[in-house]
Amino acid sequence: MYKKEIISFTLLISIFLTFTSFGQGNNTSTISGYIYDKSTGESLIGANVYISGTNLGNITNNNGYFVILDVPKGKQKLIISYIGYNNIQKNLNIDGRHQILKVYLVPKAYKVGEILVKGDSIKLADRLFAKPLSTIVMNSQQVNDIPKVVEADLLRALQTMPGITSISDFSSAIYVRGGTPDQNLYLVDGAEIYNPEHAFGIFSTFNTNAIKRVEVSKGGFGAEYGGRLSSVINVIDLDGNRNKFEGNFNLSLIAANLTLQMPLGSFGSLSGSFRRTYIDQTYSKFIKNLPNYYFYDGDLKGFFQLGDKDNITASYFGSSDNLNFQVNNSSPQSPHVLYNWGNKLGSINWVHLFSDKIFSNFLITNSNFNSNFSFNQSQPLEETNSLSDYTVKGSLVYYLTNQMNLKVGAEYKQLNNLYNFSWNSGLVDFANKANEINGYASLIWQPVPIWNIEAGLRYNKFASDKTFTNYEPRLSVKYRLSETSSLKFATGLYDQYVDSIQRLFLSSIWMMADKNINSSAASHFIFGYEQQISNFFVFEAETYLKNYKNLYIFNQNYTAEIKPNYFEANGNPVYTSSQNLFTRGDGRSIGLELMLRKDIGAVTGWVSYSLSQTKYTFDGINQGNSFLPRQDRTSVINFVLNGNVTDIFKGNWSGNTTKHSSNWILGLNFIYTTGQPITVPSSAYFVNSLPNWDNYNTGSQNLPGYKLYPGAIDTYRLPAYIRLDISITWEKNYGSWSLAPYLQIFNIGNRKNVWFINYSSNITNGMIVQNITTVDMLPFLPSLGVTIKF
Repeated sequence: MYKKEIISFTLLISIFLTFTSFGQGNNTSTISGYIYDKSTGESLIGANVYISGTNLGNITNNNGYFVILDVPKGKQKLIISYIGYNNIQKNLNIDGRHQILKVYLVPKAYKVGEILVKGDSIKLADRLFAKPLSTIVMNSQQVNDIPKVVEADLLRALQTMPGITSISDFSSAIYVRGGTPDQNLYLVDGAEIYNPEHAFGIFSTFNTNAIKRVEVSKGGFGAEYGGRLSSVINVIDLDGNRNKFEGNFNLSLIAANLTLQMPLGSFGSLSGSFRRTYIDQTYSKFIKNLPNYYFYDGDLKGFFQLGDKDNITASYFGSSDNLNFQVNNSSPQSPHVLYNWGNKLGSINWVHLFSDKIFSNFLITNSNFNSNFSFNQSQPLEETNSLSDYTVKGSLVYYLTNQMNLKVGAEYKQLNNLYNFSWNSGLVDFANKANEINGYASLIWQPVPIWNIEAGLRYNKFASDKTFTNYEPRLSVKYRLSETSSLKFATGLYDQYVDSIQRLFLSSIWMMADKNINSSAASHFIFGYEQQISNFFVFEAETYLKNYKNLYIFNQNYTAEIKPNYFEANGNPVYTSSQNLFTRGDGRSIGLELMLRKDIGAVTGWVSYSLSQTKYTFDGINQGNSFLPRQDRTSVINFVLNGNVTDIFKGNWSGNTTKHSSNWILGLNFIYTTGQPITVPSSAYFVNSLPNWDNYNTGSQNLPGYKLYPGAIDTYRLPAYIRLDISITWEKNYGSWSLAPYLQIFNIGNRKNVWFINYSSNITNGMIVQNITTVDMLPFLPSLGVTIKF
């Protein structure tokens, strides 16, 4: 099936590796190596490495590797800088031979014996220019510093960024620039995760204590990423402390988690984490009819250094959510819900240097999502949904010159999808298999220091019971206006073959493209402006346009349009096809985002404003007119502030933080959003109403057969959503271990943010009375906890 693709890729790799035979001038040399954290041995991603007094330099990749070509012979000064670490200068003697370096940076809280660089470190504007357009980079500490509902959560932290929103307090699912959660590509150590949420969306599956780095692209991402329409969330977990045993234990009112790291001799390290909620063991003992619910998740990662040119990492993650709820525990006949869902994923990553100029990554990954639901009542219901993903992929980066890099890669996927829903009078049974092969090439060129161009092309071939073939061009351009400001532009085409149908509380239903469901597509156009203000502040402005094609929602009339494929012996219909199950549509998102942020010093944070609009048009819905989906928010304001109060009182507002024996940390998170679009009734009608009206005029009672008829879709909005969170943490350092008790207050103003509206009707004094009540989101919610590091 993929013979031509395999031959083409093999030929491309052969040509690619042939380039290594090209030498360089006798008067120059190559410097390459790895940058590490001296205290833990972790590789540092995004460190700046450059030759002092020249334009020669580079940034370390996700493995901490860098290469600088054509370094002139003689004595040179190599400068290495990274935010939060002391900059280092290394004096080198370039003699024409290739030099592989291992450099260890020391966090600024400690003293260092090497030469420290004060005035020759890379400028903030240079770091800003190097960052791709629409990209957010966060580490574990930044995620943990943001006030949270109960405990730190990656997805809720991302919701504080411009262009990223949620539907309600009861969901951590993120909607990026108008897109839906299934349009986000989630990667954990290279493996794709399909349902990154716990506890009806209140928690996500990412344990922040195990995270090393998170890189989020809100759009315009390069050719190395595909299969999703909106964004990429790339999570890299800790490799593990290679120098000493280290632990982190967190205990809150409803959950506990433990993260451990340890060296494996001199050749590697091991890290692992485990988390569990215990509502089922605490609150459920005292609160009547509280659902018996808990989840647990854990991950394990091993890092093995096999020499200067090879290392291998092996990762595993597993999670399980379990719900057991009976409406009335004292009545065996009471409706009973059993629901469990979870993820399992693993990856093996081999990193190899073919030469100083060619860096490679090869991965084998497996990801499985499954959910099982049963509802026991007079008419029992059972549902099963699963999706498995087996992937092999490889990528190569060839550093052609200091001004030009070439990236190529390929990926093969084998997907299996199952959906089964049964009830007394029927059965829905879908089973679909698919194979997918992708390949890409991308060229990064910086002809002069003020220009940076990346052009790429991605090829996709997805084969289920129908074959889809797509080419996706990608382009990004960066232009430096001045030493402190730059313009950026990105565009591209994107296709998606695996979609999910969102549901209230329950996990999403995953479906694959087939002969009845076309692949979804999107185009991105993004323009940005960035400006460094003083030595600590950055201003960013971006505007974007996204066009969607072939979006799908459940067909509200499917019971009348769907036809059974066959009948069981008892006469019950069986449906094995997705025909007429979904309604097709298109969409568009447009927006403007402004942000002022400060990442350095005792006081950090950002303030942002987003102005946007998303519209959908679906076949046969809303009389063919476009409408606003529920994730549309016209205006969003975010304000996040984190402050080391101890440093502030000592007058250190903007400089580097100082290590104290104890610290008070204050965090604030404010959010304002336009209310969610809703559909309100336009009229009412009776179904099978009695001919004698007086039968209803009996005081005050419900109206059987009285129905509300909806008006135009989503033409009204709920009241604005407003919330202020606060966190206070006291950190005490005892030398070999530290203690940090904290207080988190969610919605400190106790604002009653409306979740949805309930309608009910009755007759009072001979008149129909329409009652309207609101259901609110989370109220004032305090939480206590403690973090112990050892």
